Amino acid sequence: MLRGTAHGVFEAWIDGEPVSRGVLAPGWSAYEWRLPVQEYDVLSLVRDGSRFDVLVGNGWWRGKLGFEGLGLDYGEAIGFIGELELTYEGGQIQRLSTGPEWQARTAPVSANSLYDGVRIDASAASRSLGVTVREIDRSALVPQIKPPIERQEVRAPVAIWTSPSGNALVDFGQNLVGWTRLRVTGPVGTEVTLRHAEVLEDGELALRPLRSARATDTYVLSGRDDVFEPTLTFHGFRYVEIAGFPGELGGDAIEAVVVHSRMPRTGFFECSDARVNRLVENSVWGQKGNFLDLPTDCPQRDERLGWTGDIAVYAASACYQFDCADLLHSWLLDLRAETEHAGYVPFVVPNVLKLAPREALGAHAGILGPTAIWGDAAAWVPEALWWAYGDSNRLAEHYPALVVHLESILPRLSENGLWDTGFQFGDWLDPTAPPERPLAAKADSGVVATACLYRTALFAASAADELGLDEDRGRWEELARRTRDAFRRHYVEADGRIRSDAQAVYALAIRFGLLDASEAALAGARLARLVEEGGFRVATGFAGTPYVTWALTETGHVSTAYRLLLEDGLPSWLYAVGMGATTIWERWDSLLPDGSVNPGEMTSFNHYALGAVVDWLYQCVAGIRPAAPGYSRVHLEPTPGPGLDWARGTLRTPHGVVECGWRRERDSVIAIECVVPDGVEADLHLPDGSLRVLRSGTHEVSVKEEAGR
Repeated sequence: MLRGTAHGVFEAWIDGEPVSRGVLAPGWSAYEWRLPVQEYDVLSLVRDGSRFDVLVGNGWWRGKLGFEGLGLDYGEAIGFIGELELTYEGGQIQRLSTGPEWQARTAPVSANSLYDGVRIDASAASRSLGVTVREIDRSALVPQIKPPIERQEVRAPVAIWTSPSGNALVDFGQNLVGWTRLRVTGPVGTEVTLRHAEVLEDGELALRPLRSARATDTYVLSGRDDVFEPTLTFHGFRYVEIAGFPGELGGDAIEAVVVHSRMPRTGFFECSDARVNRLVENSVWGQKGNFLDLPTDCPQRDERLGWTGDIAVYAASACYQFDCADLLHSWLLDLRAETEHAGYVPFVVPNVLKLAPREALGAHAGILGPTAIWGDAAAWVPEALWWAYGDSNRLAEHYPALVVHLESILPRLSENGLWDTGFQFGDWLDPTAPPERPLAAKADSGVVATACLYRTALFAASAADELGLDEDRGRWEELARRTRDAFRRHYVEADGRIRSDAQAVYALAIRFGLLDASEAALAGARLARLVEEGGFRVATGFAGTPYVTWALTETGHVSTAYRLLLEDGLPSWLYAVGMGATTIWERWDSLLPDGSVNPGEMTSFNHYALGAVVDWLYQCVAGIRPAAPGYSRVHLEPTPGPGLDWARGTLRTPHGVVECGWRRERDSVIAIECVVPDGVEADLHLPDGSLRVLRSGTHEVSVKEEAGR
């Protein structure tokens, strides 16, 4: 058995054979408290005289991380610690551990950076290095929980041509995350350079969205047949520019290697509109690219951080699309460690920003502290995991961070019980906000924060009840009651209008259950009117977007929700699809109608947060929801609407595969088909308002479609 970890990242071989398929191990974690130890069964590789080699790179440890030139490192030196444990037939155990007797030498990789790329010199001779033994805090060593980062698939070019500047451009047809594998033969010392980008502008790579990240790999040829693969970095790209390639570049010389954490696909959705199907695939690809060891905001520019707000709103979608139980559980343990250290949920986890001198953070230093949505990741991500997988032991591990989050908010509440003080991201990236003012949303930030506090307090009470913490349950129930009362008293008018009269505030108030029945009906009608007056264009940012179609549906405005989904003008979900997007964009208009890149300094073409509408497609349009944690009982409620002729979803749950779908037939008849796994019952809520209890097996029901929904 081989065990190992690193300050940095490593790959290991025995007699030239890799010990695993994994790359970039041990990934990124809250290194000060949690340094994961990888464990590999290498019995089939070890023999007398075997040679053990380890390649160590900078990774996230010495990665010059951050944005706006922060250049943050965890340490100055990288290194590997490991042991090979051999158990003989007689029961004897021998351990060969790293130490001063090990030998070190230079590798062909002469430079490596996650943001900037690598330089590999296949012509250079290896030279010996001294071995330095350093102390390590062994209390931080923890078993590996999260799945390994691996090569997942390979994609061939769809087109190769010459750019206006005279370099070769390669299009892989899909915005992806990973690297390229290059096969090349040429004179020794020849340099070949590859630059990566997500989109083109004026026929060339659009590099401005990368900010300071170079995203460039350089290869020096050996003079023989070379195969280059830069496994100590990763890029977010669809296009690659190649300079210096000897001879003609053919499609067999280069391929894209898709890299992300191992996570089996569990959920699928398809419908009669190919644009919506592409939207769902864009969400899937966004999750692939941003679930490389941890849930990140983006995979391409000088950032790639575990922003808590993005995954807070996307966690339910993530858990439908892939089995990400272990990845998100491990990340939540990092969140707990960072939260207990900081006293509040940091904006990013791992909290690399804590390494920055206060003066380096500039204006950002004054906004550090508890925030709604971003901080609510301590509740909303465990909530998504709880409903998707139903693991109470893991819920217990996540609960302490939730407590710290709520207790960090309480001193900041106003005397009236509202969370309307301090910095808030609010409805971040409201489409009406100017490119350089993403905070300038229509929705009142106090309304958003107070609504989020109510949802989080409710889940805290539910979690405490599940864990048998009666005193805590009562405490959080009382906080939820006070918050709801304060919200209705100060923010809701008699005619149902909510302060700031923005789509986002209605979406949150309805979806989170802050209103009584009559208020919800008025709020739903007002929300529908705002959507109609806005030409069915999206008018929400990070806060409201995941919930606006839900809120419309729950208040009886199904047709309005469908029209909002199917609108293709700017801003809308389908605008990006029409512009050729293959992932979810950070901004509604990351690419402008004329094909130019949004002028904002912060523009990514692979951010999954605004794709959280797919949760509504999975759970509402197709109708597959958990009726009990882990889908031990299933809630089926397919919701037909105008613009689609059929839709269906499939989900592999801990109890088996669930399927649900519908199709239109003649005479306004809706045919509904469901599959319920063995040992499970499902509650089928039909469009006509009736309820049927289904046992395991395949079922088909036909009902008349209600007019005017």
